[in-house]
Amino acid sequence: MTFRPLLDRVVIRRAEGNIKSKGGIIIPDAAKEKPQEGQVIAVGPGSRGESGKLIPLDVKIGDTILVGKWSGTEVTIDGEDLLIMKESDIMGIVANTVATANAA
Repeated sequence: MTFRPLLDRVVIRRAEGNIKSKGGIIIPDAAKEKPQEGQVIAVGPGSRGESGKLIPLDVKIGDTILVGKWSGTEVTIDGEDLLIMKESDIMGIVANTVATANAA
């Protein structure tokens, strides 16, 4: 990736939404709900505290996270639709895929 977020910003790839309803009906792109789950693909260095000391982020590359449906700013980088948001807009970490893969 040719993009590096600044401060406490995080770049997220949204998970793919369902393309079929529970009843088997195919849902067109315009009617799909935005998935609230995504994977962190880049993180900034962190924010500065009152003393000027760098406070690192809690999320890491590879974390699967929950975000609000309308959170962040949608951008296209290298032809891929991504989401950029501040770490404070992230609701929580669902799983760390890097740690999970290393444990197996």
